[in-house]
Amino acid sequence: MRPPSPSIPEKEFVYEALKQSLRLDGRNHLDARTPTLDFRQDLGWVECGYGKTRVIAHVEAKMTKPPPERPLEGIITIHSEISPMASVDYEPGRPSEEEVTITRMLDKILRRSDAIDKESLCVVAGQRVWHLRLTVHCLADAGNMLDCACLAGIVAFKHFRKPEVEVIGDEVIVHSPLERSPVPLAIHHMPFCVTFAFFPDPSMRPVLDPSLLEQRLSTGQMSIALNAQREICVLQKAGGVPIAAEEVLRLIDIAVTVAKDLDKFVEKRLQEDLGSRKIEVM
Repeated sequence: MRPPSPSIPEKEFVYEALKQSLRLDGRNHLDARTPTLDFRQDLGWVECGYGKTRVIAHVEAKMTKPPPERPLEGIITIHSEISPMASVDYEPGRPSEEEVTITRMLDKILRRSDAIDKESLCVVAGQRVWHLRLTVHCLADAGNMLDCACLAGIVAFKHFRKPEVEVIGDEVIVHSPLERSPVPLAIHHMPFCVTFAFFPDPSMRPVLDPSLLEQRLSTGQMSIALNAQREICVLQKAGGVPIAAEEVLRLIDIAVTVAKDLDKFVEKRLQEDLGSRKIEVM
């Protein structure tokens, strides 16, 4: 069963704090939690953290036949699952509404935005292409799992390497990593998701990267997926609270700054990991 809603004193305390631009964890209303990225030995495995929110993402690749309507493109599928250990909200074997929402948003942000060049996944036109499968496991829910899952997903793609392939006549030879160095994916851009939570009282300003309690007490949320080049991939608003156009534009500017910071952070962590592996950056 779902836990009871926050108590009335708890709700009043949080609302009163938000009216004074205070948050329970000490952040400013437009401060995000510092993200963390940890890489495993296998390429394409990433653990991402936003505070106590934890997500693991990993990418797998296999050779398959492309669909007849897109013979020159590889295939990308995205799957997410929220473990019952993440929160008492979630039950095993029963997809929650949030799980479905995260999967759909990741599909829009990472696949439909053409972040990964699908044509580069083609090996033999109409015969052999790479099928990439991104799986996102949500391990702990301390609020804003979507942003954390999106960051983990794009970094997993960036971190992944596919085997070197050689085509000789009709024969397709897949070389092991010991024979030839794996090849990074062709990535056009790196989209990041930035979420704001809104509250019923106009005196309560929107908060960036809401905690679990703020998320439960909010009357609406807006998630903006964009890259460091200011290109918006997805803008989704949930909830009935009205937002003026000027406010939306202001929040987009804030999201751009966040995306640029995340882009620099991701590149730095990837370089550190590749340096520790002594892999030549191709």
